[in-house]
Amino acid sequence: MRLPSSIFVSVSLFTAETTAALYLSSTYRSAGDQIWQGLTLLFTLVPSVLVQLTLTFIHRDLSRDRPLVLLLHILQLGPIVRCLEAFCIYGSVGQVEEPYVSITRKKQMPRGGQSEEVERQVGQAEGKLFTHRAAFARTSVIQAFLGSAPQLTLQLYICVLQQGVSIGRGTLMVISLLSIVYGALRCNILAIKIKYDDYEVDVRPMAYLCIFLWRSFEIATRVVVLVLFSSVLQLWVLPVVLLNFLVFFLYPWILFWQSHSPFPENIEKTLTRVGTTIVLCMLTFLYAGINMFCWSAVQVKLNDPDLINKSQNWYRMAVYYMLRFVENASLLLLWYIYKTDFYDFICAPLLVLELLVAYAIAIFFMLVFYQFCHPCRRLFSSSMSQGLWDCSSLLCLMCNSASPQNRPIGKAILEPPSPSTHKEVANDTAHDTASDTTDDIVNDTTYDMLNDTMYDIPNEMGNNIGGGINGDIGHSVSCNA
Repeated sequence: MRLPSSIFVSVSLFTAETTAALYLSSTYRSAGDQIWQGLTLLFTLVPSVLVQLTLTFIHRDLSRDRPLVLLLHILQLGPIVRCLEAFCIYGSVGQVEEPYVSITRKKQMPRGGQSEEVERQVGQAEGKLFTHRAAFARTSVIQAFLGSAPQLTLQLYICVLQQGVSIGRGTLMVISLLSIVYGALRCNILAIKIKYDDYEVDVRPMAYLCIFLWRSFEIATRVVVLVLFSSVLQLWVLPVVLLNFLVFFLYPWILFWQSHSPFPENIEKTLTRVGTTIVLCMLTFLYAGINMFCWSAVQVKLNDPDLINKSQNWYRMAVYYMLRFVENASLLLLWYIYKTDFYDFICAPLLVLELLVAYAIAIFFMLVFYQFCHPCRRLFSSSMSQGLWDCSSLLCLMCNSASPQNRPIGKAILEPPSPSTHKEVANDTAHDTASDTTDDIVNDTTYDMLNDTMYDIPNEMGNNIGGGINGDIGHSVSCNA
């Protein structure tokens, strides 16, 4: 059994960032900066409350007689208690023989076109530890993009206005950046485990390094661009942020309404329709917060039983990065045009070039990860580079067809197509139809984003059925690449 190091890292970042934010808010209070103090506390307490609610919801503490744990969650000490509980479970493994075990079946990565299925026993303690890991993976994402990302943007904006970095503010900014990158990394790993739940996924250190560099450059560049733009055009930054947020918040709901699917009722049996709606809104709110700063590896799909899109859509990713690059370049251009003498101490053209190059480096590490370091790249129906190339070709074709000089005129329009053309079109149509059929196969993995596994009832340990929000560790027949 692996050491729960990811839980320790999540709790350490949460505790360090909360402590640094409280100290910095006290310095703002001493200096009389009540606005900065209020915003610093806001971006600290709101995500902390959301983290406590998430842990309580996943572990079902409201339906269990655990008043002390609930009290500690109210005191914002829930993550520390959960961490200690996870390490106690890890230390007790092997000391007492467990009366109940569960048999899990996982496929190995295909070698030579074949994939073997391996069975292994999962004890009750290991199942509980698995639940703790899954819960902290989700709270890390919440803390990163609903707390650390706004906090880093705020503190960097204050540094630009005051033209200085204090020790407390610099410490908080470094911790916040690490928290965001770690949350994005956990989001990537979570997406891989959800999409390929049938397989034994082994993420290698080189993959972690590529994700870390990819997310570091992407998030740092995005934050700096937003801060620079807001420092010269304060009134326009709010419409830009709201437009980005509303687009990504409403996008899953628009797709859900277009699909004419029934309202999701399988999130939690005890929830009413109003409670289910609140949970879905919080999920899409988090999804919008992630996409505000970087690409969300977990794509929300409300008409799916697990609320997660398990297909790999290279076109959506390519469009996102193209539009985000254009947006960053436009915001930097506006900053360069309207900047004042306040920025005479820096070389503005060089800064713009460095930020654009940094974002390009982030895209480069993303391509390296999906092309060479992704643990399930053998299951891809198409390669990352081929998908991006097809998307670029499609955009170029659309641009060329829209230009008047490229429209067919004269004899070319009147000439009937040759028989060979009919044959080529038929062959291409058949090939595209087969390819689309392969890409549209839905993964049967019922692995939910909100919760993974509950091992509270011993006689359910033998069931290997993954369903809804509380599905046990199981397996399904198919897996979409």
